[in-house]
Amino acid sequence: MNAFLSMMSMMSGSLAMAGEPAAAAANAAGAVAKPAAMTAAECEVWSRELSFAKSVEAHDATAFAAHLHSGTVFSAGTAAPVRGRAAVVADWKEIIEGKTIVLRWHPAFVSIGGDPHIALSSGPAWIEDPDPKSKQRYSILHFTSTWVKEPDGQWRVLFDGAGAPPKPASADDIAKLVAQQAAVCPRG
Repeated sequence: MNAFLSMMSMMSGSLAMAGEPAAAAANAAGAVAKPAAMTAAECEVWSRELSFAKSVEAHDATAFAAHLHSGTVFSAGTAAPVRGRAAVVADWKEIIEGKTIVLRWHPAFVSIGGDPHIALSSGPAWIEDPDPKSKQRYSILHFTSTWVKEPDGQWRVLFDGAGAPPKPASADDIAKLVAQQAAVCPRG
């Protein structure tokens, strides 16, 4: 089983034991603060992150791979990092196919610091277990991705990792979260 799904499996077990009400959990994990105005470069990364999310939504492994730096590390900062574009694409095969879990995310914040070629993107992500018999079908979490602008001018993900474990949510919580997402980058 791939690293991401193993992590999700462990988390879903702890979610069921947590006993936290779904609405409170969704509000805590999925509340989206009004984003700060972003620069043109930050909006480039914001758009790229959105394109990255849409590659998974479209079940397009080729487009997904095109968003990855050749030396990318997923599950960064964990005991089981997945290293390299080919390994990440293989690890995410089931996620991209959307058969085991349906993963969606949306950028909320992008920051570029002193190096104009490195950016941090973060925002909410939501997961659906497509099995209608699942005890906990929906959950919300927060993602963080580090992007690098490569010599060809394209932004690609160098590091990707989730923050806190997913929190249980309802279909209504997911609908509210999706409705809060900005359609365009909040430009300054």
